[in-house]
Amino acid sequence: MAQGDLGQYRARAGIQDGRRSIHVRDLFFNLAILAAWLWLYRPLAGYLGIIFTRHDFRTNQILLAGILFLFFLQFWQARQWPRLDLRPRLARWPLLLALTGSAAFLLVERFLDVNTLSAALFGVASYGLLGLWLAPGRWRAGLPAALLLIGVLPFGAHLQTFVGYPLRIATARVVEQGLAAAGVGSVSVDTILVFENGVSNVDLPCSGVQSLWTGALFLLAATWMERRPLNGRWLAVAALFAALLLVANLARVAILISAGPVLGWELLAQMLHVPLGVLGFGAACAAAVVLLRRIPRNIPQQRANGYAAKRPGWLAPALVGFIFIISFFYVERPASGMTSEAIGWKWPDALATEPMPLKADEREWLVRDGAEAADRRRFQLGELSGSMILISSRTWRAHHRPERCFEVYGLNLEESRTVLTDSQQPLRFVSLGRPREQAQLTAVYWFQSANQITDDYATRIWADLAPQRERWVLVSVVLDQPVESYDPDLRRLVELLQQSVGDTMTNG
Repeated sequence: MAQGDLGQYRARAGIQDGRRSIHVRDLFFNLAILAAWLWLYRPLAGYLGIIFTRHDFRTNQILLAGILFLFFLQFWQARQWPRLDLRPRLARWPLLLALTGSAAFLLVERFLDVNTLSAALFGVASYGLLGLWLAPGRWRAGLPAALLLIGVLPFGAHLQTFVGYPLRIATARVVEQGLAAAGVGSVSVDTILVFENGVSNVDLPCSGVQSLWTGALFLLAATWMERRPLNGRWLAVAALFAALLLVANLARVAILISAGPVLGWELLAQMLHVPLGVLGFGAACAAAVVLLRRIPRNIPQQRANGYAAKRPGWLAPALVGFIFIISFFYVERPASGMTSEAIGWKWPDALATEPMPLKADEREWLVRDGAEAADRRRFQLGELSGSMILISSRTWRAHHRPERCFEVYGLNLEESRTVLTDSQQPLRFVSLGRPREQAQLTAVYWFQSANQITDDYATRIWADLAPQRERWVLVSVVLDQPVESYDPDLRRLVELLQQSVGDTMTNG
């Protein structure tokens, strides 16, 4: 080999070695960014593990699997995978989204402690971070898919709880005024709420505010598949779509109330509530697709000029340091323990009770969520026997829907509906079954304060918005035998318990 050729060969080899060392260094810092990012969001591991492993979130898991498959298919067809062996690019919007999302996550964890909101911020910030390795056009085009993936989180239950209550009240008032204008003035708001709860299953996508979550997922999926941009026109379509869903639900409730309490055709109302919900939801979705297709397609453009140059060497080490520093600002919300093992409830002489001590893990769960006291007992009243638990707290986090607990203990949920006691107080009547057995059980529960009784979990949560929080008690009763909601012994038991809890809370 000539001397000149040897020099050129060594020069080329030096350049290749230099590039290889640069890629190794970039890969090292990228892995360090990933490690720091996972360390920052480590508190969500337990919550995400529950969401994507437990059977009661099966719908969310199926949606997640489908969306991940579509993600893989899109990347495979485009042949554009994120290059983690390259330096992150200095992109304003992705970087701003990653940093502000992380700061908001720390604030939510410290002051709100709402797991679903924290997980949503993790998804938003993570997509911002991913944008440092994606081309600008590809990152913007993938935003609907990212929001769709975040939407897999169980927002439906939270919407039903936080938004559903005022929306149901507003819907009931509109229906009441509409019936009054039509000459039917005997149907009150409370009658509408109780009847609508009794014939509707809140887990159906077509039922009430739950349709907003399902509709949002549908609109995002359609936006992604149709390649439409997220802009002002898209927001207008989304607002109109939400309005159509609410109008469809209003019409559904009006028809159900007209068929049930007004005309007395309750069986017909029970038969109509599912078809009406599906019909209204389907019509709103069809209208949304038609409006969405009027928006011009989003065509990603690869901006080659300056794209590769805006990858400064200091950005990756700065990101590693910044993420690790802000991770030390994470502060767990202090847990309030129980102030006592049990409150001195004043039971009537006709009700025989004996304590059932809580297990260590049950006490730990209640303490973590802020319960002030919990009392579990066996009881006997005439021919009725069973167990009951009373959980008192000034925060809604210590309370829950007992249906979830029944399913955790291996019972099948056969029916759950609202019934009224003889004193016109609502309670939740639940029919339970044992797997592979013919035996059935009956459960009832309600939430009670010194001034109010309700079976609605949303009402319990909204009560905490008052300037001065009241103490509430969750009363959950499981009978050893199946009974009907009109059983006189069951009604006597409920009346005695509600009176005893009310007297104890009023007097101290």
